[in-house]
Amino acid sequence: MSLRMSSHFMDERAEDGDDVQRGTEYSSSGDDEEDLTWEDWVSDSVSKRPCKSLFDETKLTSVAEIVEWDRLNHGFDLDATCKRLSLDQYQRIRLINWIRKEKPSPKEVNGLTGREELFSADSYLIPTLEDDPLLQAGTDDWTDSEEDDALIVQPSSKYDAGSASRKIAALEKKLKKSKEDLANYRGFVGERLNLASLAEALKEPGVSSTHDSASLRDDDSHYFQSYGENDIHAVMIQDKVRTASYAKFILTSPELFKDAIVLDVGCGTGILSLFAARAGAKRVFAVDASDIAEKAERIVKANNFEHVITVIRGKVEDIKLPDGITHVDVIISEWMGYALLYESMLDSVLSARDRFLKPEGGVMAPSQCRMMFGLCEAGDVYKERVGFWGDVYGFDLSAMGTDVYEDAIVDVVGSNTLSSEPVVVKDLYLNEVAARQLDFSSSFKLIANNDQKQQIHAFVLYFDTFFAVSGERLPDETQVYVAADGDPILAEVWQIGRKPHTSRRMSSGDPLKKPKPKYISFSTGPASVPTHWKQTLFLLREPIAVREGSVVQGIFKCRKSEGNSRELDVEIHYSVRDPEATDVPDVIVQTYKVR
Repeated sequence: MSLRMSSHFMDERAEDGDDVQRGTEYSSSGDDEEDLTWEDWVSDSVSKRPCKSLFDETKLTSVAEIVEWDRLNHGFDLDATCKRLSLDQYQRIRLINWIRKEKPSPKEVNGLTGREELFSADSYLIPTLEDDPLLQAGTDDWTDSEEDDALIVQPSSKYDAGSASRKIAALEKKLKKSKEDLANYRGFVGERLNLASLAEALKEPGVSSTHDSASLRDDDSHYFQSYGENDIHAVMIQDKVRTASYAKFILTSPELFKDAIVLDVGCGTGILSLFAARAGAKRVFAVDASDIAEKAERIVKANNFEHVITVIRGKVEDIKLPDGITHVDVIISEWMGYALLYESMLDSVLSARDRFLKPEGGVMAPSQCRMMFGLCEAGDVYKERVGFWGDVYGFDLSAMGTDVYEDAIVDVVGSNTLSSEPVVVKDLYLNEVAARQLDFSSSFKLIANNDQKQQIHAFVLYFDTFFAVSGERLPDETQVYVAADGDPILAEVWQIGRKPHTSRRMSSGDPLKKPKPKYISFSTGPASVPTHWKQTLFLLREPIAVREGSVVQGIFKCRKSEGNSRELDVEIHYSVRDPEATDVPDVIVQTYKVR
């Protein structure tokens, strides 16, 4: 879905001691709070997370403690080694992942010279340990200026005046932005307090105790109210790539849904619950906190499934399942938003998983989502959003196009506009991912593949979604299904399942050969028939000139916005290197809102 969101972000943050402490600093300090930046937030959150030793199973409460543990107990000093070998941030990441994956002895690691192939192997850029704090905290954590550049390239020993001026200007801009964000945050807090009082005064009688209107934040209230409208649900159901993929997975997987207990989180009209009931589910609990729940209940009765489907009005974080049921076999949900994580509904789905999914054999549907990131020519989008204002009836209205660089653009671009193979910047395996891992940073390396020189106007972000019957993580090489015009899956989905599905018998071949995992998938990328999620574009203030082989690499950072937990703050650090160039490129930083 494109607008459905989580309802417990602020509560979850309140339970986090570090966040509570930072919130106190926001509300009570003076000059210090104006100095709190993205980098402070990342450094604080990363350095204080539990971290595992590089050489044994020991876990300590911070990066600093585990680095010291390895130094004292194994004779390996990570920070000293990185300095001795003059490793940049990418080489440091490769070293950590190599140690975790290959498990060398401390003596072997201390014998490295820095010339080994591992320091240039891209395979070691892939995290060996999910959400490893050591990968995100450098020797001096996250900083601005030259140290921030070191995340992308090896810093040069000489800096010219022009480079220094650009860095100073970038720092001044980020300081101004931080102050603006702080002012917006203060206004939001004051507004939230007033809205909470108003919600308490207007609480309607007869509402379920699991739906406490006084507890809703403004972004929650607006969100749930928006999902009471018909138009949003019509857009989602008419998205055939979306709806047909869910229908195909549910209605062709009797081994999963037959006699199962199913929980549908954020059920909307109840369409996924209806599919599950038709697939043979024994019980289906359809949960939604918006007014649409009332219509869903009428829809269930109109389709004669009231003996199977129970509609529950409330937030999934608060509800209890009826009839003494404590666990379910399957959780289905269409929680995805623009750029995958916009709306933060995944937080609620993960809460439902932790509360209700049976520990052994429980399946999340979808089971996995991958955020894909690439180079996009986006010339048409640039002309429409920026170039158009340069000459309007002979007048220069270009000032109208300046704000477009601050917000991500949700639009459809053709597959011919892609100028690199996309890379995965976040792989979410729903059975294991934690809510805290949804704020993240990820390195990327994109190689231009156009055979002619080209102007790149944007980065593009989209997501691929996978449903595995087993619920297990799919192999990295698993390819997503890309729907094309005329694809049978895009036919009307209403007839799917009218005929009973007959499961094929397993082949009588080699019994030791593991069968390929059964899965359904769909893509929201430019190569697919467009979905209602479209693609998310991050327009560049200065277009990138590339040719075949040009390398664009950097860091992609994403977190929930402080002012509205439904929105996302994205920061992209990148540099561009010509395939034959030897000079050290500058690092460029741009920030965006996804809202």
